[in-house]
Amino acid sequence: MDWDALIAADRRHVWHPYGPMPGTVDALGVVGAHGVRLQLADGRELIDGMASWWCAVHGYRHPAIDAAIRAQLDRMAHVMFGGLTHEGAILLAQRLVAMTPDGLEHVFFADSGSVAVEVAIKMALQAARADGATGRTRLLTVRGGYHGDTFGAMAVCDPVGGMHSLFSQTLAQHVFAPRPPDGFDAGLDPEWAAAVDALAAEHAGELAAVIVEPVVQGAGGMRMHAPACVAHLREVCDRHGLLLILDEIATGFGRTGALFAADHAGVAPDIMCVGKALTGGTLTLAATLCTPRVAERLASPDAGGALMHGPTYMANPLACAAALASTALLQDGGWRADVARIERGLQDGLAPARELPGVVDVRVLGAIGVVQLDAPVDMARVTQAAVDAGVWLRPFRDLIYTMPPYITGDEDLARITGAILACAAVPARA
Repeated sequence: MDWDALIAADRRHVWHPYGPMPGTVDALGVVGAHGVRLQLADGRELIDGMASWWCAVHGYRHPAIDAAIRAQLDRMAHVMFGGLTHEGAILLAQRLVAMTPDGLEHVFFADSGSVAVEVAIKMALQAARADGATGRTRLLTVRGGYHGDTFGAMAVCDPVGGMHSLFSQTLAQHVFAPRPPDGFDAGLDPEWAAAVDALAAEHAGELAAVIVEPVVQGAGGMRMHAPACVAHLREVCDRHGLLLILDEIATGFGRTGALFAADHAGVAPDIMCVGKALTGGTLTLAATLCTPRVAERLASPDAGGALMHGPTYMANPLACAAALASTALLQDGGWRADVARIERGLQDGLAPARELPGVVDVRVLGAIGVVQLDAPVDMARVTQAAVDAGVWLRPFRDLIYTMPPYITGDEDLARITGAILACAAVPARA
């Protein structure tokens, strides 16, 4: 295999996430993965500190997941979901209903997290129409959020500080409350609660729902806030007759130390989005769950009589088989001890970063560790520093962070935190 030629072709033809075309920085060629390690084309191995953008929670080539996919492949790889169904989708829906907060009884399968958010927004808007509230066409959310790259999802991302501000004039205009104050243990800030209350009261006649990432904001800034903030949003929704949408695509399936971040707050949403870790990082699959009350309203003739969405690869059988295997691994509960162990390792390993020049914050929750700098990182140099330390990290903006697989051992975790310290010592971008 001529990897030099392949990388040259990659640079010319292949568009990578959030990058220009042609590419300005060569991607690293990967030829294999096992456990928590990526095998590069040049023979090096890297510890994956990103769990492939947070989804490979069980590591790579987990035998149970691989076996489930192989067995399903011998039956069928795919079948359309319009008018047809299959065992995997039914069993997975039942399991998701059992795993998620009480009241979520209905499951719509999507093929990506962004699409799951689009579906959630459609559910909320169609439900408002069913109530005759045709003026309720907006959502309330908080600044600092990220919900995906499609247009409906972009519209509820932070309109100023987010990565989609370029499109702000072409997106639906929603209502943005202040970002919740930092700190998982901070409690409910009265000023923040009052600001949310005032916005919700002012725009109640226009709002169909509140959408938020509970407890941890992901790609918008990797910030943690108090579960009490989520509980307050539930109260606001109940007060004004709004639906509460929780985007658990990044936080779900154990990442924060609870099975779902909503569990920290003791609340149940009306609509929930899940994805990423759902299949253990093997195939793309997401889901939007809702309560019977939401589903009943969408069946109303005033709401169109049906949910108007249907991805071609909806409930793909291979993906459902992977998700059943992945969620079975989570059901045994062993992940709780692993995430707690990783949290302790991240707290200890990242503590020295607080003394480094240019570091403004270090924060850890569950299997999430973040070092925030006072300036944007030099992406190429920081990435190279991590690779030189034998670790794969993907920093962004002013953040160097890790969300490793739950199976990451203590020695590998120490190498990850050591790499983050090395990255934090790299001079900021000029």
